[in-house]
Amino acid sequence: MTILITGATGLVGERLVPRLVAAGEACRVLLRGDARAADGVSAVNGDLLDRTSLAKAVDGVSAILHLAATFRTPDTDLIWRVNLEGTQNLIAAAKTYAPGARFIMASTGHVYGTDTPHPGREDDVSNPQHAYPASKLAAEKALQESGLNWTIQRFAFVYGDGDGHLEALPKHAADASFHPAMRMSMVHHRDIATAMKLALTGAMDRRVVNIADDAPTSLYELAGLVNAPISGSAEALATPWRLHMDTTLARQLGFQASIRTVHQALAEKLL
Repeated sequence: MTILITGATGLVGERLVPRLVAAGEACRVLLRGDARAADGVSAVNGDLLDRTSLAKAVDGVSAILHLAATFRTPDTDLIWRVNLEGTQNLIAAAKTYAPGARFIMASTGHVYGTDTPHPGREDDVSNPQHAYPASKLAAEKALQESGLNWTIQRFAFVYGDGDGHLEALPKHAADASFHPAMRMSMVHHRDIATAMKLALTGAMDRRVVNIADDAPTSLYELAGLVNAPISGSAEALATPWRLHMDTTLARQLGFQASIRTVHQALAEKLL
């Protein structure tokens, strides 16, 4: 089985690809410009925004892991082009050159509303206003309507393996004026691999699945864990379920996080 991975040099891909290689998977990565592939990986030069460059990348693959996305930039046009148009281009290439491939797309828990009355569930109706979650939701819809064999995994806050993401969180929380008691669902890179490997078996075919660990953790606690304490507050938390994801479906389909809490990751020196 040959797996094509987009976004292989990004936050998630850079840590996922070596785990797939170690598990014996034949990996092919889509790279732009002078980017270099990791050891044990074949590479194809191309760009999601250049549909003609994708034929060689998808030709003959049995699975596609679509991780590439644009997130933290003020250029909303670029966000939409990469996240939606890029996905549409990859779908078109897959339909032509690898119609039997299993297409697994990474999405985000940010698609859920801020005022949901419960942890975000896969069947919740959502209408995000910011470009990143709105473009990802639109890309999800394009994949669901493609006729391909698809899986969509909505990731919680991804951290670990020295990626610096958790360390940057206190500043992002302050910039967004988040309440310190807000609890976030989390998932370690090791369990992104757990979820992807499970999806490659077909266990999540034609499903949208939340991927997170067992213990949503408050911003106040998370900031303390990375030695960047933030001020507490006794004010009521107006949106108690924001960024908190329901993982009932994932567990029913066989997913179980091996790093069940961020405190476990700290104790095992996996941050």
